[in-house]
Amino acid sequence: MNRERLKKILEDLSEGKINTDDAFEQLKFLPYSDLGFARIDHHREIRTGYPEIVFCEGKTIEQVREIFKHISGTGQNVIGTRASEEKFRAVHSIAPEAFWHEEARIISIIKDRDETTEAPIAVITAGTSDIPVAEEAAVTCELLGNKVIRIYDAGVAGIHRLFDKLPVIRDCRVVIVIAGMEGALASVVGGLIDKPVIAVPTSVGYGANFRGVSALLAMLTSCASGVSVVNIDNGFGAGFNASMINQIK
Repeated sequence: MNRERLKKILEDLSEGKINTDDAFEQLKFLPYSDLGFARIDHHREIRTGYPEIVFCEGKTIEQVREIFKHISGTGQNVIGTRASEEKFRAVHSIAPEAFWHEEARIISIIKDRDETTEAPIAVITAGTSDIPVAEEAAVTCELLGNKVIRIYDAGVAGIHRLFDKLPVIRDCRVVIVIAGMEGALASVVGGLIDKPVIAVPTSVGYGANFRGVSALLAMLTSCASGVSVVNIDNGFGAGFNASMINQIK
């Protein structure tokens, strides 16, 4: 249920196109449906502008399939993050329109895509090993209606690879920077542009990286203004926040 659909139901009821029983039938699943193992929040898009997004990791294959079946059955878009190929196949068996974004580990069923925003979002990685997290961010941005520019493997070990992309990056409204190791790229980018930078530390690195903690602390203590930080490997969170910023009117 989204704002437009709710307004349409109320307008149809007001104009006599449907009766109160018809309106009740369409509204009865608000604000949520109880599946026993999950309570589906149908009201979230009305409150926040985005529908509920399913975190698939830790859920069983059967639970993921049933959640997707229920949400898609109400006509809503469905996005599932941190999914496995086995979970995608289970969803695809009941929803052939489901799409598997393999590198991002995202399952999507898009029934109604919003108009793409005019300003793009840049997604930049320090290294090739950071691309899976970057794809989670980039695909999230795209599924939420944004254009994305991908700039991969442009880290500080060869910073000249970044400089020729600066004109393109400066044309973006939001920039997501993804880096493991010491996480220096976020500070570099933050010091070169006048746009908000969302930094994503990754668990890529050797032992003293502490599975992303070194990059996280470096990004949190960045001397570049305008850099905000999400959790380790949280490409989805970065993509979601970037989309919210990019769609502010």
